[in-house]
Amino acid sequence: MSMLAWIEDQRKMKHTQKKTIVASDGSQGLWTRCDNCGVILYVKHLKENQSICFGCGYHLQMNSQERIDHLIDIGTWRPLDEILSPCDPLEFCDQKLYTERLKDAQEKTGLQDAIQTGTGMIDGIPVALAAMDFNFMGGSMGSVVGEKITRLIEYATQEGLTLIIVCASGGARMQEGILSLMQMAKISAALQVYQSHANLLYISVLTSPTTGGVTASFGMLGDLIFAEPKALIGFAGRRVIEQTLQEQLPDDFQTAEYLLHHGLLDLIVPRFFFKQALSETINFYKDAPFKKRGVIPYGLQRPISFLTEEKLRRKWYDWQKTPSDKINPNTSFRTLLTSFQTIFDVIEDEILQKRLKTDNVIDDTLGLMSKQEIEWRFLAKKKEEQFDKKFFFESVINDN
Repeated sequence: MSMLAWIEDQRKMKHTQKKTIVASDGSQGLWTRCDNCGVILYVKHLKENQSICFGCGYHLQMNSQERIDHLIDIGTWRPLDEILSPCDPLEFCDQKLYTERLKDAQEKTGLQDAIQTGTGMIDGIPVALAAMDFNFMGGSMGSVVGEKITRLIEYATQEGLTLIIVCASGGARMQEGILSLMQMAKISAALQVYQSHANLLYISVLTSPTTGGVTASFGMLGDLIFAEPKALIGFAGRRVIEQTLQEQLPDDFQTAEYLLHHGLLDLIVPRFFFKQALSETINFYKDAPFKKRGVIPYGLQRPISFLTEEKLRRKWYDWQKTPSDKINPNTSFRTLLTSFQTIFDVIEDEILQKRLKTDNVIDDTLGLMSKQEIEWRFLAKKKEEQFDKKFFFESVINDN
């Protein structure tokens, strides 16, 4: 055995022994240090205080589950796309295989990737929420993170829900290369439909740190942008900017207070009041004047499950019993059913036409929605100096 090999074996042996000692130490993980003032904090009491330092009031990092627990009403959280997992399309390897890094992060956090998405209630108000987790590879945005956010936005668009994204990320994930960078464009395109066409409310919550591609895309695209006190928010790192500009930057550069002063944020809210601030904002927006009813310009309706079909059927029968003057015209399920019923008039398929009976809206519509995947588009055609707005179902695919 060479001297270098022996030294390497000794180093590995010491590292293994150190890990064993740390794991068996009962005090490990009971204490932590504030990143701002250096005060030693008891972890149990810190979590009860929403991870806010008792000494200086600095907001320490929280994981995604803690965010959800503090924002969403108890018993109302419904996760979406929990089993969506990343792969290794580039077969990336640096000091470690990308697949090994993913496995380690999944075991450490209990998550499939660096974000949790779902729906829930904030003081009784239904919302669609995404919470990023910095403990999973620095909250980096890979293909799964981008896909889960995009699916959440599309679901919120269809259901008319307020969208809230809690950002905590180091940026795009380098192990997935251009695939992770393309998530910026995909999410931004979904947000454009959600905000500009459906006219729904998107609130972006920036926590420390929010940097890189997240800041360059959905982090700064909110109708309202909230942040926590002293949160680190930026695109490139401080040192990179100083070397590029050859100038000394202010001490508070890239902090939430600095961005608020320069007009890049709408509000800085302490963590204790965040849930109340979100609920009051949504309530205020609900009663805002001059709101225009939005239209979803296009979409893909996938076949619905038996459970969803039964829920829609019960909703429909409930609406049938409701007086017409009390029905909300923006009710998503009713609008969905009636819009899909119009497919019978525009689709050019004789077999379908024979199968469908337009006498019963609920049976015919649900029958079609449960068996076929439908691509639809909303078009406005100019007719005699006026726009004639109708739904056009351009194709029916994957006929089962």
